[in-house]
Amino acid sequence: MAHTQHQTMRRVLRREIAGTIGLLTDEQDFTAMRRYRTFTFDDHTAYLKQVEALLRTLAAQGGHTTVALFDPEEYAEFCADSGLEPDAASSRTRFTAELATTGPTLPYEGQPLAELVPDLVDEAIRQATWQYATTLLARIGNCASCGEDIGRAAFARASHLLTRILETAGPGACHLVCSVSASPETLVAVLRTADESEGTTRLDETEALEFTTVLALGLATGSAGGLVLRVTTPDTSDRVYGWRLRGDGLEPLTAGEVFDAYCTDVESGDLVSPESGVDYCFPPDLGEQGQGAGHIH
Repeated sequence: MAHTQHQTMRRVLRREIAGTIGLLTDEQDFTAMRRYRTFTFDDHTAYLKQVEALLRTLAAQGGHTTVALFDPEEYAEFCADSGLEPDAASSRTRFTAELATTGPTLPYEGQPLAELVPDLVDEAIRQATWQYATTLLARIGNCASCGEDIGRAAFARASHLLTRILETAGPGACHLVCSVSASPETLVAVLRTADESEGTTRLDETEALEFTTVLALGLATGSAGGLVLRVTTPDTSDRVYGWRLRGDGLEPLTAGEVFDAYCTDVESGDLVSPESGVDYCFPPDLGEQGQGAGHIH
């Protein structure tokens, strides 16, 4: 009787535990881990199927599981810094626990792994973009003439511009994309807002922080870049308009320029067919006193 009670208690406790699974999303990372003798999987497809089956089992038992992106290079560095033996399951568990608090993660909510993996990779790219932009902003330092922290001033300026963009967008759900030319590749940030009842706007604070940081970097460094906004409202055509980064402000794009930007494939540069039910517009006035108002430095 006591044994049965203990088993029941353990099952109840298992449901109270939130776990994290470190996932090797691509073949290259999986192959890199196979150099460890204690990593016993030998087929990536079979490995993904086993992970998906485990996730389903844990969800069926009422547990909450987070999936983290497992990077073999970061794992090797973690083991070296922590003095851990990399060829040990316990070390992989320690690293996964670290990922739960510092790395890109997503909650498992019953979705197929084929859907979760691209979302997890996108989350990793978002986090890396934000960290990179934050580092570059911090490195800029102070203005030589006035001593002001350029990165901090640029962030405040970007926050103001984002607020004005959302205020002037009117009702509807917004989808904003900001791109800034940087080395070694262009940084891209995306921000989505939902149109709530009574005209209130709901947005993800993490997305807003990442978006503002990338925009701030473009403003602080005078980099080439742009911002495009798509506003979706029920029963009407979507409105698309945008700006180019100019100095420490935004310069409106013409409707033709927005059309060209929106109807060009980013990878190939080829023209793509315009969508039906979309109006390419000149943006609303942000209330700036001339372009580049509100100097950063």
